[in-house]
Amino acid sequence: MGHHSRLYVVPTDRWYIERTVWLVAGVVLLGATGLAALVHPLWVLAVAAAAAASIVVALTGYCVVGNALARLGFSPMLARPGWKPGEVYLMQTDRWYLERRIYLVVGINLLIASSLSLLHSPWWLGFTGFVGVAMVWFAATGFCIMANGLYWLGAEPRLVPARELPNPAGQSSGGHAAA
Repeated sequence: MGHHSRLYVVPTDRWYIERTVWLVAGVVLLGATGLAALVHPLWVLAVAAAAAASIVVALTGYCVVGNALARLGFSPMLARPGWKPGEVYLMQTDRWYLERRIYLVVGINLLIASSLSLLHSPWWLGFTGFVGVAMVWFAATGFCIMANGLYWLGAEPRLVPARELPNPAGQSSGGHAAA
């Protein structure tokens, strides 16, 4: 695992399944965090549910939201090889690439923070809100603080930014998933 010095930014040329999942998850986190802070602390259980779903995606490749988006016609960039529309969407789980690690780390951190918000202090909701904002930002711009931290530590991504792709004459340089 080598170290990287440049920024890692995921492709933002279209709304593929994984990018849209980050947007949906960010909105859910912001809503649940707001409800936990302003209405009732047990709303943080929705944050914990999103965290558990993120861990399930990392470990199994199965994503409920990703499958709903596939049914709505969104196409994936990290689906298992041979995936076709109409089939169950499963994210690749053949190795621990950067995007898969993001799902795991985010899930673990959100479970810890949501538990601490109930057991220690509601100020931990600030962290879950920050993660929600970061996920919406990630979906909108392709830039994620944690993804870059993992990238600089040497985690190899599967989503290759469009600017890093070779552009044979006459072909579009849209982002793709690396093998």
